[in-house]
Amino acid sequence: MSGILASMIDGLLIGSVYGLAAMGLSLIWGVMDVINLTHGAVIALGMFGMYILFAAFPVNAYLLLLPVIAAGLLLGLLIYWISVHWVIGRSQLSSLLSTFAVNMMIIGIGTAIWSTSPYNVNFTLRGITVGAYTFDGNHLAAAGAAVIIGLALELFLYRTRPGKAIRAVADNREAAELMGISSTMVLALAFAIGIALAAASGALVSTLFPFTILSGAGYQMKSFVVTVLAGLGKPFGALVAGVLLGLLEGAVTPFIAVSWIPLIEFGLFVVVLVAFPKGIFTRATA
Repeated sequence: MSGILASMIDGLLIGSVYGLAAMGLSLIWGVMDVINLTHGAVIALGMFGMYILFAAFPVNAYLLLLPVIAAGLLLGLLIYWISVHWVIGRSQLSSLLSTFAVNMMIIGIGTAIWSTSPYNVNFTLRGITVGAYTFDGNHLAAAGAAVIIGLALELFLYRTRPGKAIRAVADNREAAELMGISSTMVLALAFAIGIALAAASGALVSTLFPFTILSGAGYQMKSFVVTVLAGLGKPFGALVAGVLLGLLEGAVTPFIAVSWIPLIEFGLFVVVLVAFPKGIFTRATA
């Protein structure tokens, strides 16, 4: 029984990183009505960003999150103006095709540079031992960093003028423009923040598991599951839903093969989509 509890706690810690990854997808999807298929590729770039920075500056890896986030913001602005700005207001198929094209470009360039060989960030923090179990220090630090970033985003959205502008544009773009808010600049900022969150989650994942340039695809699919659980445009809800998904993984891992976990997750995805089409948090507060 204690082994199952330990597995669930570890799943909860990893789930916070899933939630951080989903926050970026949820923010972009909810504010812009754009399904961002560059999400997985950007997560992979965050992994390699951490790898490159740690190789150049072998300090505490979690201190290197700040430059990864800054680079993610710049990359987000670049992707927005190149491929997303022109499809705002058009059908979702346009945004799917546009972001998918950028996704394939990133993966192609990344494969040419790093191939598909696995890499890892060789950094380890001392764990915490409770009874017969030792909880991985990196898992604890990554979970803490994910929660801090999630809380910072929540404060930004509700306590700052740019954050309130993002929420206003998400609620009613035309009314926001009548109030003097530049929706174009706000959408660019929201997209950049979403990309930065994806890059940050990739950087955290790189301290936990080996990775390749293709590793982001699996986390992208988890992000879709988490976003549907939380509901569109609810970034902090996505963080909570990610923790719940990690908790589910931790609960079932002692009993079934890991290869069955995606089947369970997508089964949950379908059930929630049918029973709670606007997300479990939206339904609960409606």
